[in-house]
Amino acid sequence: MEKQKIKVSIVVLVYNLEKYLPRCLDALVNQTLKEIEILCVDDGSTDSAPQMIEEYAKNFPELVKTFHKENGGEHTTRNYGLERATGEYITFVDADDYVEPNWAERLYKEAKQNNADLAVCGFRRIDTNTGKVVGKDLLGGKKIVKEINAKDDFPAFINPAPWNKIYKREKVKDFRFLDLRCFSDMMFLATSYTTIKRVVIIPEILYNYYLRYDSQIHTVNEKDISNFKENMQKVKELYQKNNQYEEMRNLLDFMVFIHLAVSIMYRASYNKQISFKKERKKTKQYLDKHFATWRDTPFLKFSYCWKRGIKHIALWVIAKLYKWNLEGMFFVMYRFMIDKLKIDIKW
Repeated sequence: MEKQKIKVSIVVLVYNLEKYLPRCLDALVNQTLKEIEILCVDDGSTDSAPQMIEEYAKNFPELVKTFHKENGGEHTTRNYGLERATGEYITFVDADDYVEPNWAERLYKEAKQNNADLAVCGFRRIDTNTGKVVGKDLLGGKKIVKEINAKDDFPAFINPAPWNKIYKREKVKDFRFLDLRCFSDMMFLATSYTTIKRVVIIPEILYNYYLRYDSQIHTVNEKDISNFKENMQKVKELYQKNNQYEEMRNLLDFMVFIHLAVSIMYRASYNKQISFKKERKKTKQYLDKHFATWRDTPFLKFSYCWKRGIKHIALWVIAKLYKWNLEGMFFVMYRFMIDKLKIDIKW
């Protein structure tokens, strides 16, 4: 009998979390898409998680494969699975989350029908402590199918997390997640844009992401910021090596502005052990030196932003404040809206 072709490889990051693991694996072994492989990679767990995944492999030998390695962190676990996957597409799931029954089938079907290298779905964010839904992303609207190019800024707004998307494995098999405390996912996605040509976005919630505040790194430190800058330059060098930077620089520089000048600086604002004003100044100097088109990118022109709604207009305002050395005003307002008004803001 001919061996079944694997359509989607699912790499499950397993590190303890015995309380949540059965929910995650039950959802995966009961997927409506049957041509899948579930690679459970145990990153040196100290609870009963290793025994749990072996039990699933015993009960579902045609679906579940288990691997055990010394503890090395999230990035090593994902890379371990990536190196051993055999599917046409690949995705990654955290052991404390769970997916909808048709998650893999919907993503795979849309990827194939639209000849897409990357398929993305909506997700809900749930507070583990209360069980309340605190946010929904990519819900409603129409399905989007677009090419990756420098004429459209939509790739900059795709959530970098690898768990609500499937990648064509051939396009990313030579890339690796980096040893970065906070930004490995973003680097992987930015790197993948050198090989990915078409993206399909499905406006349906198919993934349930649980916020465990005991595991979330809310702030960043000077080393984190320095690591981001250093590795972002390596991403730029990859674009240059592939003769893609001149074509894609507006998009890449815009992405760096959003992630560094907005998101990372926001998180840095909570760290009282660093000089936030000094870090903002260093950030602007870094952008001017290495990603200089952030100052005149068409994606931050008022005429462009005005036609695209409040999120773009807000970014235009932030860029203006940076240019006028008044960006501190933005972060005061930003933190007030999130901390006091409890408004969920995602770029």
